[in-house]
Amino acid sequence: MTLASISPGNSKPESEIRRDVCVAARWLYERGFSVGTQGNLSVRLEGSRLLTTPHGVCKSQMAPEDLVITDLEGNQLSPGQSPSSELAMHLLFYRLRPDIAAICHAHPPIATGFASAGRALDKAILPEIVILLGWVPLAEYATPGTAGLSESLTRFVPHHDAILMANHGVVTAGPDLLTAFCRMETVEQFAKTTLVAELLGHQTLLSDRDFETLLEARARYGVTFPPGSHQTRPITREVAESVRPFAEEFLRERPVPSVGAEH
Repeated sequence: MTLASISPGNSKPESEIRRDVCVAARWLYERGFSVGTQGNLSVRLEGSRLLTTPHGVCKSQMAPEDLVITDLEGNQLSPGQSPSSELAMHLLFYRLRPDIAAICHAHPPIATGFASAGRALDKAILPEIVILLGWVPLAEYATPGTAGLSESLTRFVPHHDAILMANHGVVTAGPDLLTAFCRMETVEQFAKTTLVAELLGHQTLLSDRDFETLLEARARYGVTFPPGSHQTRPITREVAESVRPFAEEFLRERPVPSVGAEH
């Protein structure tokens, strides 16, 4: 294992987990997902403890000794720097999802663009996304670092491993840090593909049958989904076609004025 890699799994010495967090933080920075002091990471440790990135430190310059240990109530257990100002968001995941052992929060530009436009990544376009994430919902805007942010995420956390936060960024979760990071990359790739398809003027959605077949394939690929994921579905071809008449009627009743039209 090289200094610039992360091994899967979470059963590791604390020293290795600290190194892994610094590697993942640098990956976020190098990919432009977190610039300056943006973004934060955390990993669940043994003994009901949490290892998290410190507040106000550039993710490209962190050292293992900079990381902070708290308990699962957010109380700081280690001396030195303060934990991330968005620690409460991480604690929410750990409280509601015992299967989660790592959290990654960042601001990947295309996915954050969708979040800032009020757009969820909710269409069944790519088989890989259906298998790996299902779809990516959009949580309502709340001020970063406040209790309101956790409140806006609460209804999505039991059902999703990746969530867009309006006018803010993306948060992903996983059974280990490598998975949480890869899910962040996957969300950004999904956003890029969705944007390109929209720029080309057409999105061909997968059918309900395609969706069901992909759900069955999850077990074959070893993908484990959140306990409540069966309650949510992306927009398939049939769903889109069922709402099209209502959209067309709405547009007929409310015609869009042409550019430069006189008032």
